[in-house]
Amino acid sequence: MDTGSGIATEGESLAAVGASRSDILALFLRLLPPAFFAQIGEPQPMRRQHNRVYNDAVVIWLMLVQRLLERGSLEAAVVELGRGLPQDFWPRPCRRLCRGTKMSGNTAAYNEARQRLPLRIVEQSADRVFQEMLQQVARPGKDAGRPAVFIDGSSMRMPHSETLAAKYPPGSNQHGKSHWPLVRIVVAHDLYSGLAMRPEWGALNGEQAVSEQGLLEQAIERLPSGCVVLGDANFGVFSVAYAATGRGHPVVLRLTLARARHLAGEEVQDGMDRRIRWTPSRDDRRKHLTLPDDAGVEGRLIVRRVQPSNGKSPFLLALFTTLEEPKAVAVVQLYGYRWNIETDLRSLKQALRLDQLTSTTPAMVAKEIDVAMMAYNLVRAVICAAAEQTGLEPRRFGFTRVRNIVNAFAPLIASAADPRQAQELSDKMMYYVRQAKLPRRKRGPSPPRAVWPKPHKYPKRHE
Repeated sequence: MDTGSGIATEGESLAAVGASRSDILALFLRLLPPAFFAQIGEPQPMRRQHNRVYNDAVVIWLMLVQRLLERGSLEAAVVELGRGLPQDFWPRPCRRLCRGTKMSGNTAAYNEARQRLPLRIVEQSADRVFQEMLQQVARPGKDAGRPAVFIDGSSMRMPHSETLAAKYPPGSNQHGKSHWPLVRIVVAHDLYSGLAMRPEWGALNGEQAVSEQGLLEQAIERLPSGCVVLGDANFGVFSVAYAATGRGHPVVLRLTLARARHLAGEEVQDGMDRRIRWTPSRDDRRKHLTLPDDAGVEGRLIVRRVQPSNGKSPFLLALFTTLEEPKAVAVVQLYGYRWNIETDLRSLKQALRLDQLTSTTPAMVAKEIDVAMMAYNLVRAVICAAAEQTGLEPRRFGFTRVRNIVNAFAPLIASAADPRQAQELSDKMMYYVRQAKLPRRKRGPSPPRAVWPKPHKYPKRHE
């Protein structure tokens, strides 16, 4: 099955690429063609790919399928392989594949291939998917040349194992130590498309614990060139502003009112728009010993009284920005889109099951997170293609609903008899994706959130 392998050049949109299909299988093969895996595998020439059923491309694809399914398992991935995959996965197939021999339904070989897959290849694949898709997304409007990313932090639980508990210690309180190892993670999502960069993570507890600000400083090197960095009050600290601007990224950071008063030298008021020089405090220098004596960030302090959409009382919003936008209201409106990253995190943790990881070793945890980001970005790519066809913004489409549509059509497209049938199925899939629009909610006070408690099948364990 020929799905096309041309990569769009910078500036081209999804509609301008050579291949017309927009299903995740076609996107996967277009973004990660055999030539890419051959190139990144060169440092390890002894890893022969063409004589293996479970080569790097096949293993990553099956791990993606596992992540997209509501209850992905090793058995589900092996069944996906048994249905049949395009020959593009095996440029130089072995005799077994040439003869059309049926694949075994056992999971041992696939599981071993997952363990053997180098993390370096998974990371480079995730980076390529994000970078290529970000270049292909059409950005209408005056801000087309300046992408913006939201940053936020979260935490994830992992299965209990001695290795994971040693590297990512569980939390503790007055009642004792928890059972689940915890990892702290920082993500960066594109404002317009929702595409996510490969995250940074580290221990949430223990001697090796890392802060969200420290993780962001590690991730800044991989942000899109010149993009605006937007963060909430947790990232509204000097180290973040200094690290971002030092690498050519304008910032829009929310400040606590106490920090805003300190920077302004007086009580902050609605309508304030003042140029300031943000210099490190004594505590900043204690935490960052390498800061030069003349360290500082030139920018503006903007304060506006805003009305929450949930009907709560208005409050003062203090922002620090290095943008040269003359109108302060434009900066405030830009920050107003920050809520999008909350729904993006919900999609990652609920729809793609990243709230509770399943791997039991640090290496497999890293692969699980990176593959989940690839799966997320491929679904986002399908959404961007539908948005371009309809003239709507990508944020108007529901992620979970599109994920469900993709899951329904992916096995049919993968096992299509010929390119024509695959194209017909892809067109039908996109027809349903274009209908997966979120309803327009009326503005006004929202009722308080409340849920019924979930009953426990087994009693809680007490040590």
